[in-house]
Amino acid sequence: MQIYMVGGAVRDRLLGRPVNDRDWVVVGATPEQMAAQGFVPVGRDFPVFLHPETHEEYALARTERQSGRGYRGFVVQASPDVTLEEDLARRDLTINAIAADADWTGAGAVFDPYNGQRDLQARVLRHVTDAFREDPVRILRVARFAARFTDFTVAPETLQLMREMVRDGETDHLVPERVWQELARGLMEERPSRMVEVLRDCGALAVLLPELDRLWGVPQRADYHPEVDTGVHAMMVLDMAARLAAPLPVRWACLMHDLGKGTTPADVLPRHIGHEQRSERLARAVADRLRVPTDCRDLAEVVAREHGNIHRSGEFGAAAVLRLLERCDALRKNARFADALLACECDARGRLGLTESPYPQRARLQRALDAALGVATAPIAAQAAARGLKGPQVGEQIQQAREHAVAEALAG
Repeated sequence: MQIYMVGGAVRDRLLGRPVNDRDWVVVGATPEQMAAQGFVPVGRDFPVFLHPETHEEYALARTERQSGRGYRGFVVQASPDVTLEEDLARRDLTINAIAADADWTGAGAVFDPYNGQRDLQARVLRHVTDAFREDPVRILRVARFAARFTDFTVAPETLQLMREMVRDGETDHLVPERVWQELARGLMEERPSRMVEVLRDCGALAVLLPELDRLWGVPQRADYHPEVDTGVHAMMVLDMAARLAAPLPVRWACLMHDLGKGTTPADVLPRHIGHEQRSERLARAVADRLRVPTDCRDLAEVVAREHGNIHRSGEFGAAAVLRLLERCDALRKNARFADALLACECDARGRLGLTESPYPQRARLQRALDAALGVATAPIAAQAAARGLKGPQVGEQIQQAREHAVAEALAG
């Protein structure tokens, strides 16, 4: 039995980056031998074990052969006869196909049969073997790594292979859960727009997110959007979200907020009347298709529908501001409203020449919400009841008190 550190842990240590997770491959062992040493089996599709003390994953060296289309269309062979080189050959990129001894700390020799160190130095994302084409999830992984390693480029031959896979319909068989998983991880990387750019370059974006793909080439009014192109704007908004360290729901909302502009009739361009409502419907359809988590889905719908009103809210009086808060369900879900305000700031600053511009709407609406939340409703309801008021009349008294509180907050 020989144990090697593999994959991202070796790659990141060679790059001088922090190592958060370590993966291990075991050569020359059987499942029975692993169990005898206290390892706990957890793999459903192939033999993976948890270390009895560290709980890190140890996978038996294996080979894979495609038996059908999609993520699960593989026959896996794990046996003591599979070599380390054979195991590394099934990995996606050369920079992830490097192994080291179990006690390796970053210095000394590594096992690098596919020249991953060379590609690390050249800053290139390159597939290991032609077996790459057997798993369409790898298209998403390459795009995600492009978002993480912002100074790396995709090797021309790898990009061409990805295009062939899309053309051959491989991406049509991706399951929604894996698509969302990879997209979500890519959105949280340093420059998430690069993930989208790579997916667009190989044609996968048109298959997986056609609503987003159609934004490129769609013009906007230059007085509001100096960058003009709607797709370019979407990427600037997304990268602004990364710059502001926004959480995943905000980044997803940024990606979805302008989808309706891709369906604007050509004869009214570059105006986009009513695009907010169209964006909301399209964001909901995307969430249904990709089975997006509820927090991401709900925030995206609120931002798509209300971002124009939030941008214009500096012109609103107390009554209009309170109506906006109610439409956003901010009184019940104030943390989500704070995320909506952050997404709107990303939208406002994700424009050519405006990245450093202030966004006073965010602080103003937050003050208004805090004031509305500060209204004690129980005493108002008790006083109204004492006066013989009921139901809607009590609600009207509470509404008036909140509107007054909001007006004072806005005046201050």
